[in-house]
Amino acid sequence: MGRRVSHATLAPILLVALPATLAPVLLVALPATLVAQWPQPPGEAWSEAVVWHHDTRDVYDTDGDAVPIFADGHSVTTSIYVNTAIGILHGLDAWVQAPFHFFSFDDAAGDRSRNGLGDLRFWLRVSPRLLGSDVPVALRGGVKVPGADFPIDPEVIPLSEGQVDWELILELGHSFWPKPFYAMGWVGYRWRTTNVEAARKPGDEIFAFLAAGGDIGSLFAWKLAGEGLWGRTPIIEGVAVSTAKRRIIQLLPVFGVNLGPGVVQLGGRIPLSGRNLPAGPALMAGYFFRWSIF
Repeated sequence: MGRRVSHATLAPILLVALPATLAPVLLVALPATLVAQWPQPPGEAWSEAVVWHHDTRDVYDTDGDAVPIFADGHSVTTSIYVNTAIGILHGLDAWVQAPFHFFSFDDAAGDRSRNGLGDLRFWLRVSPRLLGSDVPVALRGGVKVPGADFPIDPEVIPLSEGQVDWELILELGHSFWPKPFYAMGWVGYRWRTTNVEAARKPGDEIFAFLAAGGDIGSLFAWKLAGEGLWGRTPIIEGVAVSTAKRRIIQLLPVFGVNLGPGVVQLGGRIPLSGRNLPAGPALMAGYFFRWSIF
């Protein structure tokens, strides 16, 4: 049997990382699922509702090993993400993401659960199309704001990370049309401010995403993506704690089926390595569709 995580290690994982476990993933992965690289034309938009379910009894510890959660801990997370992007100008669009979380955790000490709105995210994306060029590159900037209060009680699972984050992302893409195949990716940096209530400043993060996908006839679509998240040293109660740095590298396969006015999405998340984050695969199901304000 592998080593068990101590209470000292478990606390920052559950109370800080657990509500954010899916957020960084969705932030750099899902809004582009089955969507072209270009910003949306003015007045054109897309929306999707995505459900992620993660059931695990393991975490990645400070050494990067997947080990059982202390005291027979069991974490179950179900999150619904509603994502929308709408075109403002040729080469400029705006994105918004609203998550709803259903968290539960039980161990030898008892059961704890909490449901509600998570952190809200907003982005603006600009490309050379704003200047009349078709170079397939874009720059996306965004902010994350707390969608709920951060609890002081350590026994209460937080729905929010409790601080504002800022980020900047460079996106690239290429279509191999007329072949039904594309490749895309991005790299970004996230500046994280201080959570005053928790006397904690999470470490800034570098993240990257790379995907290839395409169509299978007129009915099906697929995408295979890989992504990574590398956190810098957080400051906890005025002390830099290098052992609390977060990391995750994972695969995200997605399969799409055209149904009605949109696309049904089925997929998952397969962690390959990590540190100070819950381990184990997650399942995803969602629905994507385009619409217009005109």
